[in-house]
Amino acid sequence: MRGLLDRLVAPFAVDRRVLALAGARMADGIGNSFLIIVIPLYVTSGVVGGTAFGLGESLIIGLILSLFGFLNSSFQPLTGRLSDRMGRRKPFILVGLAGLALTNAAYVVAETYVSLLVIRGLQGVSVAFIIPSSVALVNELATSGDRGGNMGVYNTFRLIGFGAGPAVAGAVVSRGPYVLPGGMTVDGFDAAFYVATVAATTSYVMVTVLVSDPESTVANAGADLSIPILDRSGPNLLDPIFTLGLASFFMATAIALFATIQPEVNARLEQGATWFGLQFAGFIIAQVALQTPIGRACDRYGRRPFIVTGMVFLIPTTLVQGFIFSSPLMFLARLLQGVAAAMVFAPSLALAGDLAGEGESGSKLSVLTMAFGYGIAAGPLSSGLLVRFGFEVPFVFGSALAVLGAILVYTQVEETLEATASVPVVGSD
Repeated sequence: MRGLLDRLVAPFAVDRRVLALAGARMADGIGNSFLIIVIPLYVTSGVVGGTAFGLGESLIIGLILSLFGFLNSSFQPLTGRLSDRMGRRKPFILVGLAGLALTNAAYVVAETYVSLLVIRGLQGVSVAFIIPSSVALVNELATSGDRGGNMGVYNTFRLIGFGAGPAVAGAVVSRGPYVLPGGMTVDGFDAAFYVATVAATTSYVMVTVLVSDPESTVANAGADLSIPILDRSGPNLLDPIFTLGLASFFMATAIALFATIQPEVNARLEQGATWFGLQFAGFIIAQVALQTPIGRACDRYGRRPFIVTGMVFLIPTTLVQGFIFSSPLMFLARLLQGVAAAMVFAPSLALAGDLAGEGESGSKLSVLTMAFGYGIAAGPLSSGLLVRFGFEVPFVFGSALAVLGAILVYTQVEETLEATASVPVVGSD
């Protein structure tokens, strides 16, 4: 199996363990993103009973889904720091995947709102074990010359899984019930939960067999794990990793504004759900296509130029969405917004990885992953609150955040690599 993986990894020019980890994250991403579609359908199906805390169905669905993101982001600094202390990444990833597999299976017997909240909350904690340890492991398996490319490959596979899950989840539910060999019948919801369970289990097996911690991680356990806000040694006011965390939060908030205002978007553009789905997918398409090449380019030309250019490009691509009246143009805007985000995400992780000392990757990189998670949660909430003041208001707000993020990165973050070639981008020195 390792020989086959070595042949597969050659075109990607990354450590085989990085590709294995990326494949594992793609598998669990498929299963986890399944639930984004399935849980709302399950709640509204009439199967779930018990107290709803006086909330309507839409609010309880929002609470169930948002609880995952809140707990996931909140626990990431803790699990990242703990993995640094222990000098181990793989055990944390396996604990998270095992928790994810068990909780996916638990949905089969969940029939109350309370049980759904508990299960989804436990899933958020489980994924908090996976994300910082996985990103830290990718960082430690890379070098300064290929860190961006490794981060790009990892994020590309993860996004493929995240994008593929929702595309088939509804079909799995609607085509049920299924008759299994032996005459056993499984309804569409249970089938979806089983698919998610199998996906997480597959990831667990892949990590167990194909992934290992580098020796340097164990040797450097227990390094300085503090996360400063102010720059302790450089010429700037703010610590660069903290600054990148703020920029990641602003970026994630801006890109997530679109998610919860589907009725307003469809009414304004006089379109149906199909167009909205394409527009939503446009962002992911750009990410999948560009994460790896941009990651490799930032290994050659430097991290900072791409991050600054991406944050600047995020300003108009976010703002214009509030003033568009055409479905194809909205798709184009979302696609270009994905280009902007792709220019920020992998280079930011690579730059933070360059700055993280030996044994600090879990703590340092969790700042960015946590901030991004909070932004993804804050974006839908912001647009839901602001859209009542006018359709364009959420996007004006998002573009203002992008302006602030661009200014912060330009003034507070220094380059960590010496460019081996020049490239004419905004913010290059």
